[in-house]
Amino acid sequence: MSQILVTGGAGFIGSHTCVELLKYDYEIVVVDNLCNSKSAAIDRIEKISGKKIKFYHADICDYDALNTVFKENDISAVIHFAGLKAVGESVRKPLEYYTNNIYGTLVLLKAMRDNNCKRIVFSSSATVYGMNNEAPYTEDMPTSATNPYGYTKVMIEQILRDCCIADSDMSVVALRYFNPIGAHKSGLIGEDPNGIPNNLVPYIAQVAAGRLEQLSVFGDDYDTPDGTGVRDYIHVVDLASGHVCAIDYAMNHSGFEAVNLGTGNGSSVLEVVAAYEKACGKPINKRIAPRRSGDIATCFADASKAKRLFGWEAKSDITEMCADSWNFTKMNPNGIE
Repeated sequence: MSQILVTGGAGFIGSHTCVELLKYDYEIVVVDNLCNSKSAAIDRIEKISGKKIKFYHADICDYDALNTVFKENDISAVIHFAGLKAVGESVRKPLEYYTNNIYGTLVLLKAMRDNNCKRIVFSSSATVYGMNNEAPYTEDMPTSATNPYGYTKVMIEQILRDCCIADSDMSVVALRYFNPIGAHKSGLIGEDPNGIPNNLVPYIAQVAAGRLEQLSVFGDDYDTPDGTGVRDYIHVVDLASGHVCAIDYAMNHSGFEAVNLGTGNGSSVLEVVAAYEKACGKPINKRIAPRRSGDIATCFADASKAKRLFGWEAKSDITEMCADSWNFTKMNPNGIE
Protein backbone atom coordinates (compact mmCIF):
# COMPACT_ATOMS: atom_id res chain seq x y z
CA MET A 1 0.00 0.00 0.00
CA SER A 2 1.29 3.48 -0.84
CA GLN A 3 2.16 5.81 1.99
CA ILE A 4 1.75 9.47 2.94
CA LEU A 5 4.94 11.24 4.02
CA VAL A 6 4.22 13.71 6.82
CA THR A 7 7.03 16.23 7.37
CA GLY A 8 6.88 17.83 10.82
CA GLY A 9 4.54 15.05 11.91
CA ALA A 10 5.53 15.25 15.59
CA GLY A 11 4.37 18.87 15.87
CA PHE A 12 1.04 20.28 17.02
CA ILE A 13 -0.92 20.16 13.76
CA GLY A 14 1.19 17.34 12.31
CA SER A 15 0.53 14.95 15.20
CA HIS A 16 -3.24 15.50 15.06
CA THR A 17 -3.21 15.01 11.29
CA CYS A 18 -1.30 11.74 11.71
CA VAL A 19 -4.05 10.52 14.05
CA GLU A 20 -6.75 11.45 11.51
CA LEU A 21 -4.88 9.80 8.62
CA LEU A 22 -4.45 6.60 10.62
CA LYS A 23 -8.14 6.69 11.55
CA TYR A 24 -8.93 6.52 7.83
CA ASP A 25 -6.42 3.68 7.30
CA TYR A 26 -3.74 5.66 5.51
CA GLU A 27 -0.22 4.37 5.99
CA ILE A 28 2.10 7.16 7.09
CA VAL A 29 5.81 7.87 7.31
CA VAL A 30 6.89 10.76 9.56
CA VAL A 31 9.99 12.95 9.18
CA ASP A 32 10.76 15.48 11.93
CA ASN A 33 13.96 17.09 13.22
CA LEU A 34 12.28 17.65 16.63
CA CYS A 35 13.47 21.27 16.83
CA ASN A 36 10.06 22.36 18.10
CA SER A 37 8.46 19.03 19.03
CA LYS A 38 9.20 15.88 20.99
CA SER A 39 9.64 12.26 19.96
CA ALA A 40 7.17 11.34 22.73
CA ALA A 41 4.45 12.75 20.48
CA ILE A 42 5.07 9.82 18.10
CA ASP A 43 4.53 7.35 20.96
CA ARG A 44 1.29 9.11 21.82
CA ILE A 45 0.02 9.03 18.23
CA GLU A 46 0.66 5.29 18.27
CA LYS A 47 -1.18 4.95 21.60
CA ILE A 48 -4.24 6.84 20.30
CA SER A 49 -4.34 5.00 16.97
CA GLY A 50 -3.17 1.57 18.07
CA LYS A 51 -0.85 1.54 15.03
CA LYS A 52 2.93 1.69 14.62
CA ILE A 53 4.49 4.62 12.74
CA LYS A 54 7.66 4.62 10.68
CA PHE A 55 9.58 7.63 12.02
CA TYR A 56 12.74 9.25 10.70
CA HIS A 57 14.60 11.79 12.87
CA ALA A 58 15.78 13.89 9.94
CA ASP A 59 15.86 17.45 8.61
CA ILE A 60 14.09 18.53 5.43
CA CYS A 61 17.20 20.51 4.43
CA ASP A 62 19.11 17.20 4.19
CA TYR A 63 18.56 15.88 0.65
CA ASP A 64 20.31 12.55 1.26
CA ALA A 65 18.13 11.84 4.30
CA LEU A 66 14.92 12.68 2.41
CA ASN A 67 16.00 10.68 -0.64
CA THR A 68 16.59 7.69 1.65
CA VAL A 69 13.05 8.07 3.03
CA PHE A 70 11.63 7.97 -0.50
CA LYS A 71 13.84 5.02 -1.53
CA GLU A 72 12.88 2.97 1.54
CA ASN A 73 9.14 3.59 1.21
CA ASP A 74 6.40 3.81 -1.41
CA ILE A 75 5.43 7.47 -0.97
CA SER A 76 2.44 8.54 -3.07
CA ALA A 77 1.88 11.99 -1.52
CA VAL A 78 3.37 14.42 0.99
CA ILE A 79 1.80 16.57 3.69
CA HIS A 80 4.38 19.27 4.38
CA PHE A 81 4.19 20.81 7.87
CA ALA A 82 7.92 21.11 8.66
CA GLY A 83 8.85 24.76 9.12
CA LEU A 84 9.71 27.45 11.63
CA LYS A 85 6.57 29.39 12.51
CA ALA A 86 7.05 32.21 15.04
CA VAL A 87 6.44 35.65 13.56
CA GLY A 88 8.51 37.57 16.10
CA GLU A 89 11.42 35.16 15.89
CA SER A 90 11.36 35.42 12.08
CA VAL A 91 11.97 39.17 12.36
CA ARG A 92 15.02 38.51 14.57
CA LYS A 93 16.27 35.53 12.56
CA PRO A 94 15.28 36.05 8.91
CA LEU A 95 18.12 33.95 7.48
CA GLU A 96 17.14 30.95 9.60
CA TYR A 97 13.53 31.26 8.45
CA TYR A 98 14.33 31.67 4.76
CA THR A 99 16.83 28.80 4.91
CA ASN A 100 14.68 26.34 6.84
CA ASN A 101 11.30 27.10 5.27
CA ILE A 102 12.17 27.92 1.65
CA TYR A 103 15.38 25.96 1.10
CA GLY A 104 13.92 23.03 3.04
CA THR A 105 10.86 23.02 0.77
CA LEU A 106 13.07 23.17 -2.33
CA VAL A 107 15.04 20.16 -1.08
CA LEU A 108 11.78 18.30 -0.40
CA LEU A 109 10.44 19.12 -3.88
CA LYS A 110 13.69 17.93 -5.48
CA ALA A 111 13.46 14.64 -3.56
CA MET A 112 9.84 14.31 -4.67
CA ARG A 113 10.74 14.99 -8.32
CA ASP A 114 13.65 12.55 -8.23
CA ASN A 115 11.33 9.86 -6.88
CA ASN A 116 8.35 10.66 -9.11
CA CYS A 117 6.05 11.83 -6.29
CA LYS A 118 3.71 14.52 -7.63
CA ARG A 119 1.17 15.20 -4.87
CA ILE A 120 1.68 17.59 -1.97
CA VAL A 121 -0.53 19.26 0.61
CA PHE A 122 1.28 22.33 1.94
CA SER A 123 0.85 23.92 5.34
CA SER A 124 0.31 27.56 4.37
CA SER A 125 -1.21 30.32 6.50
CA ALA A 126 -3.74 33.14 6.60
CA THR A 127 -0.72 35.40 7.07
CA VAL A 128 -0.40 35.41 3.23
CA TYR A 129 -3.39 37.81 3.11
CA GLY A 130 -1.13 40.55 4.51
CA MET A 131 -2.37 43.93 5.74
CA ASN A 132 -4.37 45.20 2.78
CA ASN A 133 -7.24 42.74 2.38
CA GLU A 134 -10.47 42.95 4.36
CA ALA A 135 -12.05 40.00 6.17
CA PRO A 136 -13.59 37.62 5.34
CA TYR A 137 -10.59 36.49 3.29
CA THR A 138 -11.17 34.65 0.03
CA GLU A 139 -8.55 32.59 -1.79
CA ASP A 140 -8.55 34.85 -4.87
CA MET A 141 -7.30 37.87 -2.91
CA PRO A 142 -3.75 39.14 -3.63
CA THR A 143 -1.11 37.79 -1.26
CA SER A 144 1.56 39.72 0.61
CA ALA A 145 3.29 39.61 3.99
CA THR A 146 4.52 41.81 6.83
CA ASN A 147 7.33 39.61 8.22
CA PRO A 148 9.86 36.98 7.09
CA TYR A 149 7.68 34.08 8.29
CA GLY A 150 4.78 35.35 6.18
CA TYR A 151 7.03 35.88 3.18
CA THR A 152 8.23 32.27 3.36
CA LYS A 153 4.59 31.13 2.98
CA VAL A 154 3.96 33.56 0.09
CA MET A 155 7.15 32.46 -1.68
CA ILE A 156 6.57 28.74 -1.17
CA GLU A 157 3.05 29.06 -2.60
CA GLN A 158 4.59 30.73 -5.67
CA ILE A 159 7.21 27.97 -5.99
CA LEU A 160 4.46 25.34 -5.83
CA ARG A 161 2.41 27.20 -8.46
CA ASP A 162 5.44 27.26 -10.74
CA CYS A 163 5.98 23.53 -10.23
CA CYS A 164 2.39 22.90 -11.35
CA ILE A 165 2.94 25.05 -14.47
CA ALA A 166 6.11 23.11 -15.27
CA ASP A 167 4.49 19.70 -14.70
CA SER A 168 0.80 19.34 -15.56
CA ASP A 169 0.60 16.10 -13.53
CA MET A 170 1.63 17.88 -10.33
CA SER A 171 -1.09 18.27 -7.68
CA VAL A 172 -0.75 20.90 -4.93
CA VAL A 173 -3.23 21.95 -2.25
CA ALA A 174 -2.01 24.91 -0.19
CA LEU A 175 -4.08 24.98 3.00
CA ARG A 176 -4.25 28.46 4.48
CA TYR A 177 -4.79 27.93 8.21
CA PHE A 178 -6.34 30.49 10.45
CA ASN A 179 -5.70 30.04 14.21
CA PRO A 180 -5.56 26.39 15.30
CA ILE A 181 -6.18 25.71 18.99
CA GLY A 182 -7.62 22.88 21.10
CA ALA A 183 -6.26 19.37 21.52
CA HIS A 184 -7.20 15.74 20.94
CA LYS A 185 -10.07 14.53 23.16
CA SER A 186 -7.77 11.92 24.72
CA GLY A 187 -5.58 14.68 26.18
CA LEU A 188 -2.52 12.78 24.93
CA ILE A 189 -1.51 15.29 22.26
CA GLY A 190 -1.93 19.06 22.11
CA GLU A 191 0.00 22.29 21.64
CA ASP A 192 3.25 22.01 23.56
CA PRO A 193 5.73 24.59 22.24
CA ASN A 194 9.35 24.64 23.37
CA GLY A 195 10.04 27.75 25.48
CA ILE A 196 7.58 30.62 25.98
CA PRO A 197 4.55 30.24 23.67
CA ASN A 198 4.08 32.62 20.75
CA ASN A 199 0.37 31.88 20.33
CA LEU A 200 -2.51 33.05 22.50
CA VAL A 201 -4.10 29.83 23.76
CA PRO A 202 -0.97 27.91 24.86
CA TYR A 203 0.06 31.13 26.66
CA ILE A 204 -3.33 31.28 28.42
CA ALA A 205 -2.97 27.57 29.24
CA GLN A 206 0.41 28.08 30.89
CA VAL A 207 -0.97 30.98 32.95
CA ALA A 208 -3.93 28.79 33.99
CA ALA A 209 -1.51 25.99 34.94
CA GLY A 210 0.69 28.37 36.95
CA ARG A 211 3.72 28.01 34.66
CA LEU A 212 3.53 31.67 33.59
CA GLU A 213 2.48 34.61 35.76
CA GLN A 214 0.18 36.58 33.47
CA LEU A 215 -1.10 36.97 29.94
CA SER A 216 -0.26 40.08 27.92
CA VAL A 217 -3.16 41.26 25.76
CA PHE A 218 -1.58 43.26 22.94
CA GLY A 219 -3.87 46.24 22.36
CA ASP A 220 -7.41 46.99 23.50
CA ASP A 221 -8.06 49.94 21.18
CA TYR A 222 -8.75 48.14 17.89
CA ASP A 223 -11.94 48.80 15.94
CA THR A 224 -13.58 45.62 17.26
CA PRO A 225 -16.51 45.02 19.65
CA ASP A 226 -14.29 44.92 22.77
CA GLY A 227 -11.15 46.61 21.38
CA THR A 228 -9.05 43.44 21.25
CA GLY A 229 -7.96 41.65 18.09
CA VAL A 230 -10.43 39.28 16.43
CA ARG A 231 -9.20 36.01 14.92
CA ASP A 232 -10.70 32.89 13.37
CA TYR A 233 -9.89 30.10 15.84
CA ILE A 234 -10.27 26.55 14.53
CA HIS A 235 -10.10 23.27 16.45
CA VAL A 236 -6.91 21.42 15.54
CA VAL A 237 -8.88 18.18 14.99
CA ASP A 238 -11.14 19.98 12.49
CA LEU A 239 -7.99 21.30 10.83
CA ALA A 240 -6.48 17.79 10.75
CA SER A 241 -9.59 16.37 9.11
CA GLY A 242 -9.22 19.08 6.45
CA HIS A 243 -5.83 17.56 5.54
CA VAL A 244 -7.39 14.13 5.00
CA CYS A 245 -9.92 15.76 2.67
CA ALA A 246 -7.10 17.64 0.90
CA ILE A 247 -5.10 14.43 0.34
CA ASP A 248 -8.20 12.73 -1.08
CA TYR A 249 -8.66 15.71 -3.40
CA ALA A 250 -4.98 15.79 -4.46
CA MET A 251 -5.10 12.09 -5.35
CA ASN A 252 -7.78 12.79 -7.94
CA HIS A 253 -6.92 16.26 -9.30
CA SER A 254 -3.92 18.05 -10.74
CA GLY A 255 -2.90 21.72 -10.58
CA PHE A 256 -2.63 24.23 -7.74
CA GLU A 257 -5.43 25.05 -5.28
CA ALA A 258 -5.24 27.44 -2.33
CA VAL A 259 -7.90 26.63 0.26
CA ASN A 260 -8.78 28.37 3.54
CA LEU A 261 -9.30 26.24 6.63
CA GLY A 262 -11.18 28.29 9.20
CA THR A 263 -14.60 28.50 10.83
CA GLY A 264 -15.66 31.69 9.07
CA ASN A 265 -16.25 33.33 12.47
CA GLY A 266 -14.04 35.59 14.56
CA SER A 267 -13.50 35.62 18.33
CA SER A 268 -11.74 38.42 20.20
CA VAL A 269 -8.83 37.86 22.58
CA LEU A 270 -11.05 38.66 25.55
CA GLU A 271 -13.75 36.24 24.33
CA VAL A 272 -11.14 33.48 24.14
CA VAL A 273 -9.90 34.35 27.64
CA ALA A 274 -13.49 34.19 28.95
CA ALA A 275 -14.05 30.80 27.29
CA TYR A 276 -10.81 29.51 28.82
CA GLU A 277 -11.76 30.82 32.27
CA LYS A 278 -15.02 28.87 31.94
CA ALA A 279 -13.10 25.74 30.92
CA CYS A 280 -10.54 25.85 33.74
CA GLY A 281 -12.82 27.33 36.40
CA LYS A 282 -10.45 30.10 37.45
CA PRO A 283 -9.65 33.69 36.42
CA ILE A 284 -6.74 34.25 34.03
CA ASN A 285 -4.33 36.91 35.27
CA LYS A 286 -3.90 39.37 32.39
CA ARG A 287 -2.66 42.85 31.58
CA ILE A 288 -3.21 45.13 28.61
CA ALA A 289 0.02 45.75 26.70
CA PRO A 290 0.76 47.98 23.68
CA ARG A 291 -0.17 46.76 20.21
CA ARG A 292 2.41 44.66 18.38
CA SER A 293 3.59 46.04 15.06
CA GLY A 294 2.16 44.11 12.13
CA ASP A 295 -0.97 42.98 14.00
CA ILE A 296 -4.30 43.69 12.33
CA ALA A 297 -7.67 44.25 13.99
CA THR A 298 -9.73 41.49 12.37
CA CYS A 299 -8.88 38.29 10.53
CA PHE A 300 -11.33 35.52 9.62
CA ALA A 301 -11.92 33.16 6.73
CA ASP A 302 -14.44 32.69 4.01
CA ALA A 303 -14.38 28.89 4.27
CA SER A 304 -16.86 28.17 1.47
CA LYS A 305 -14.24 26.86 -0.99
CA ALA A 306 -13.22 24.03 1.37
CA LYS A 307 -16.85 22.98 1.61
CA ARG A 308 -17.28 23.19 -2.18
CA LEU A 309 -14.08 21.30 -3.10
CA PHE A 310 -13.74 18.86 -0.19
CA GLY A 311 -17.14 18.76 1.49
CA TRP A 312 -15.28 19.95 4.61
CA GLU A 313 -16.38 22.36 7.32
CA ALA A 314 -15.31 23.08 10.89
CA LYS A 315 -17.53 21.63 13.62
CA SER A 316 -16.25 22.78 17.01
CA ASP A 317 -17.00 26.12 18.70
CA ILE A 318 -14.70 28.20 20.89
CA THR A 319 -16.09 26.66 24.11
CA GLU A 320 -15.18 23.15 23.01
CA MET A 321 -11.77 24.27 21.72
CA CYS A 322 -10.84 25.82 25.08
CA ALA A 323 -12.22 22.85 27.05
CA ASP A 324 -10.05 20.43 25.02
CA SER A 325 -7.01 22.68 25.39
CA TRP A 326 -7.45 22.80 29.16
CA ASN A 327 -7.95 19.03 29.33
CA PHE A 328 -4.59 18.54 27.60
CA THR A 329 -2.87 21.10 29.87
CA LYS A 330 -4.36 19.51 32.99
CA MET A 331 -3.23 16.03 31.92
CA ASN A 332 0.23 17.27 30.91
CA PRO A 333 1.18 20.02 33.40
CA ASN A 334 4.80 19.94 32.20
CA GLY A 335 3.96 19.35 28.54
CA ILE A 336 4.54 16.16 26.57
CA GLU A 337 7.31 14.15 28.27
